[in-house]
Amino acid sequence: MAINHSPDNESNENTRLYHPYQNYQVPIKAQYLYKLPTSPEFLFTEESLKQRRSWGENLTFYTGTGYLGGSVAGAAAGIVSGIKSFENGDTTKLKINRILNSSGQAGRTWGNRIGIVGLIYAGIESGVVAVTDKDDVWTSVVAGLGTGAVFRAARGVRSAAVAGAFGGIAAGAVVAGKQVFKR
Repeated sequence: MAINHSPDNESNENTRLYHPYQNYQVPIKAQYLYKLPTSPEFLFTEESLKQRRSWGENLTFYTGTGYLGGSVAGAAAGIVSGIKSFENGDTTKLKINRILNSSGQAGRTWGNRIGIVGLIYAGIESGVVAVTDKDDVWTSVVAGLGTGAVFRAARGVRSAAVAGAFGGIAAGAVVAGKQVFKR
């Protein structure tokens, strides 16, 4: 058992006392308690300075969140569309079938589209961070601008420019809103 040889047993705000036998009602003197750090431990100091997800975690997070959010929103829109498509004389079974079909189709479509947007955004953001070695508001704005432009590039230059501007503004607004809510 490790012995804590510190002259004072007062608690430091960067450590916490750990009692390995606290659930067993064993009388242990305070000198045998461990002082564990409260902050995460890193092997290299460079790792502790970077407070962001890796590119793979970023890719998974943005793609998965986009797909889930798009699927839920698409399913909600599909329910509304299914209800609007009711006709006089429809049975309950037919009405439920219309709602399920339209919500399933819209959910898949929206989920795939927004998931792809998340995939493109994560790739561009990770690329910008790798090149500039900075992660700030401008990185997100550039990633949003590039995402909008790439997503609408097949529709022409004008559509890509408008979508890029919208993506940059949206990404900047999200990051600025995140900073406001942190305070």
